[in-house]
Amino acid sequence: VDRLAPPTGEFLVGRYGGKPASCAGLRLVDAATAELTRVYVRPAFRSTGGGGLLLAGIESAARAYGVRRIRLDTRDDLVEARGLYAKHGYAEIPAFNQGPYAEHWLAKEL
Repeated sequence: VDRLAPPTGEFLVGRYGGKPASCAGLRLVDAATAELTRVYVRPAFRSTGGGGLLLAGIESAARAYGVRRIRLDTRDDLVEARGLYAKHGYAEIPAFNQGPYAEHWLAKEL
């Protein structure tokens, strides 16, 4: 979690009506690449557009670090999350890790 704070990353909390609704972390891998991690939208706040705003905030933070590519891994059962990523320009890439829950790997060029 320490890597999700400057200077090695960021952690964003999205709010809806003043209430915490979502979160996402950005972890720098190298000067050009970062990983999107810890993405979560509370069930009561899904389908409100907050997921897209959260990704936009993460991408903005990544650009501020000079990052040119964001990558992530996700599980097979997270169909809605994979749909959100695809809608916002993330595409399938070859596996870059062997995490216990990594079943899909995606990336987006900024």
